[in-house]
Amino acid sequence: MASVLRARSLIATGVLVAAACSHNTSSMAGSSASPKSSMSATAPNPDPRVGLRAGLMDAQEATWNLRVVSRTQPSAKFAGITNSDLAFTGPYAIQGSYAGYQIWDISNPAHPTLKTAYYCPASQSDVSVYKNLLFVSGEGLTGRVDCGAEGVKDTVSKDRLRGLRIFDITDITNPKNVGNVQTCRGSHTHTALVDPKDPDNVYIYISGSSRIRSPNELPGCVSDMPDKDPNSALFRIEVIKVPLAHPEQAAIVSSPRIFSDLVAPARHGESQLDIDADAKAVADAKAKGGFTGMMRGHEVIIAAGITAPLLDSIAKARGAMTPNAADSAALRAALPGVLAKRAGPPQVSDPKAGPTQCHDITVYPAIGMAGGACEGYGLLLDIRDPAHPVRLAAASDSNFSYWHSATFNNDGTKVLFSDEWGGGGQPKCRITDKHEWGADALFTIVDGKMQFQSYYKMPAPQTKNENCVAHNGSLVPIPGRDVMIQSWYQGGISLFDWTDIAHPKEIAFFDRGPVDSTRMASGGSWSVYWYNGVMVSSEISRGLDIVELTPSAFISQNEIDAAKTVKFDYLNTQGQRKIVWPPSFALARSYLDQLERSHGLASDKIAADRAALTSAEQAAESARGTALTTLASKIDGTAGSSSDGAKVHKLADAVKSLAAAQ
Repeated sequence: MASVLRARSLIATGVLVAAACSHNTSSMAGSSASPKSSMSATAPNPDPRVGLRAGLMDAQEATWNLRVVSRTQPSAKFAGITNSDLAFTGPYAIQGSYAGYQIWDISNPAHPTLKTAYYCPASQSDVSVYKNLLFVSGEGLTGRVDCGAEGVKDTVSKDRLRGLRIFDITDITNPKNVGNVQTCRGSHTHTALVDPKDPDNVYIYISGSSRIRSPNELPGCVSDMPDKDPNSALFRIEVIKVPLAHPEQAAIVSSPRIFSDLVAPARHGESQLDIDADAKAVADAKAKGGFTGMMRGHEVIIAAGITAPLLDSIAKARGAMTPNAADSAALRAALPGVLAKRAGPPQVSDPKAGPTQCHDITVYPAIGMAGGACEGYGLLLDIRDPAHPVRLAAASDSNFSYWHSATFNNDGTKVLFSDEWGGGGQPKCRITDKHEWGADALFTIVDGKMQFQSYYKMPAPQTKNENCVAHNGSLVPIPGRDVMIQSWYQGGISLFDWTDIAHPKEIAFFDRGPVDSTRMASGGSWSVYWYNGVMVSSEISRGLDIVELTPSAFISQNEIDAAKTVKFDYLNTQGQRKIVWPPSFALARSYLDQLERSHGLASDKIAADRAALTSAEQAAESARGTALTTLASKIDGTAGSSSDGAKVHKLADAVKSLAAAQ
């Protein structure tokens, strides 16, 4: 979640179901069958996500072309605490939390079991994993080196952790903290880069978005602008090198200034609806005796969590246990100074300056590039030298508010950036909100440059009591297509196809009603990622959800089966891995299903190829390879008469690979 949320703390047919009830169970007749023509290729109308009943653990649900496999509530010490991002290793899903992290065994997706609940309060505990090492981000002022629950009260303290924690998880039930790397701005998120040329080390890109800490707490932290001090901690990221054999020796090896020469981009302000609503809320709070103050030039409501301890302190100073009206008056007079002290001096005085840090960076080592979602810009980076990333291109967009995360398509010819407008804590999917705001921006990549093509936004209007905006997602390995699953906080999760990048289309969803129907309460999917056959969602308030695809007019059973042949030994979605499909009959049949769906090949040829695949599959092992080789040659010969020759060649290659595997 971005800084706005922290500011807020200061101040077909859809199947509609109740939690734990029945779901869409449509299925295919068999893997060799044609996609069912009776399946609807249109979205449910009216949209069943609109008007869902609210509730924390018993909210009403809507699913379309997905099946909920399991819903798992947080363990006791993590209940009521914000869940954050996910990483995966072997059979485990590692779920970050503001209370630390939980490790779930998802080898049986229908019944996840808790292996470890490691209590270590910090903001926001984003996680990544490589081999026996687990990396955890820490940014807030209260995170402690010793993982204690008492926080850090002093302005300068040796006990504060702002940076990266490193754990050895060789024994998954007993993680050991083997190192910490402190950084000047903390680690809001981080990215693990596994360089194929360097098997002995892993590189961690740190995205820190908090204020620069005092040099009295961490020597070398400079808050001046770079033109005043070249060692400024502004306008840079940090690269940490972690020796796999000696993680305790992890250290910052470079601080690349990838923002050089960028100027402040054009931005849109808040919508008039939000401006009016905030003004009314402030007026109502004042009328009821609430506390307000100025933050970033706007009057906001100051939360009771801030004012109550201050009131208690004023009362105790005069020997009383309960604050009175005079104490309230004293606090009102003191609040401007308190808020100014909390905010600290402005760290970027030049209004024309561009972004000073990235929120998130997605590296894709197989193509040597990374996508940096960096506040006011989306950056394309060259990461072939992992310790020294170089900016290739930058894109800005006045429709975007806060560039949040990036996803490449599998062949690296496209990149998608999300806009976390509202910081994850506001309703930005109301019927009055623009389609272009809080959405995804889709680009093609040509000669190292980005060319904008379109926007995608989850299409179901949400209520004013549901935080909703584009957040974290990943590719789903449907062969020959660009398909992505993405979280939208209380907008649920949305599966969409962006193969035709100018016309992205939603093809499945899962959503719950609001956490609370009377007020804004935090909840929804923080992140959802495909991992070894299922999609795992970190639900901010409700725990861990696991869903799977069901066959539909948009995705056939063969495509699902082919996707499930892709197996990873670990996955950090921000460390994007190349998807490679092993040879299978499902892979070949997937391409046939796609050619039928797009009318890319005559129906009689598709029927003949299906029959030939079935015959080869049923043939004796000694004859199977010859039959498949003959079929591949025949398919290649039909490419010229197809309206999608490239897909026909993919089909032929899939059959050739299958023949070679016999």
